[in-house]
Amino acid sequence: MSTEDQSESQQPTLYEVIGGAERLRELVDRFYDLMDLEPEFAGIRVMHPTPMDSSRDKLYWFLSGWMGGPELFVERFGHPRLRARHLPFAIATAERDQWLRCMAWAMQDVGIKEGMQQRLMEAFYQTADWMRNTPG
Repeated sequence: MSTEDQSESQQPTLYEVIGGAERLRELVDRFYDLMDLEPEFAGIRVMHPTPMDSSRDKLYWFLSGWMGGPELFVERFGHPRLRARHLPFAIATAERDQWLRCMAWAMQDVGIKEGMQQRLMEAFYQTADWMRNTPG
């Protein structure tokens, strides 16, 4: 293994950089708390069951693997197939933007560093935009 390969393999994952399991759970819980509490997120809140415990767990499990931590979602359900799993829900630009705003607010509230917030929001935007399945 070359020195360059060694340094690449030693780069911390996003999961490690944000603080691991505890910090990720805090982020996901704040995201769903905001979705439940803030009227501006009503458009995405209505897409979730009450209570939202299963949604909280699924996002936490998914983000764990997506950020380079344990592949908790894949271990339970296999490939995420995000777009297919979300097709039953009408997701347009308004829903995409609500999801992104809610996640940005949650990251701020739990103290994710600004540079990391920006990096994550760029990645979240790509996925959230791809999830749109309804004009508007």
